[in-house]
Amino acid sequence: MTQLKIKLTVEEFLALPENDTTYEFVDGEAIPKYKNQQMSPKFFHGSTTGALFIILSTYAQAKGRVVVEWAIKLTKNQEIWIPVPDLTYVSYHRLAADWLEDEACPVVPELVMEIISPGQTFGDMIEKATYYLQAGILLVWIVDTISQTITVFTQSSLPVTFREHQIITHEILPGLEITPHTIFQRAGLIR
Repeated sequence: MTQLKIKLTVEEFLALPENDTTYEFVDGEAIPKYKNQQMSPKFFHGSTTGALFIILSTYAQAKGRVVVEWAIKLTKNQEIWIPVPDLTYVSYHRLAADWLEDEACPVVPELVMEIISPGQTFGDMIEKATYYLQAGILLVWIVDTISQTITVFTQSSLPVTFREHQIITHEILPGLEITPHTIFQRAGLIR
């Protein structure tokens, strides 16, 4: 059986009904974020997402918002691209605190985080991080729950991988000092 691929407009993509499958808008198509059951988020992914959400939401009080799986309108290779990062941080400087719409993130956020799921590779995430940076995102964290590392990508320097008790800081997140150990311990992945 042949399956036809149907190109969508951005408006058609954003009007798709919500369901159990998370889609990203890539090259005019709705592409499942997790391509098969093996790639569906599992305990490590979910608990790490929760830990990061709690830590960053606490930090972001009165500074900005942290959202889990929020679609973002970006540009990739001069085409509209709507990825759905695992976590997004956008400051109130970029998106006012009183903004309240049920839609994709209308501005380029400062930080996105992707947690590597089973079936994804670090190489896949490097490519996605590169596209995020090219679209104007200032900071990208790739979180590897198996190696318990966080690789930080910025527009101005080479990626840096943080392990155990190495402190992650960045001028985009003034006052935030966090270690992979703290994150993975909060997630319940360190005994």
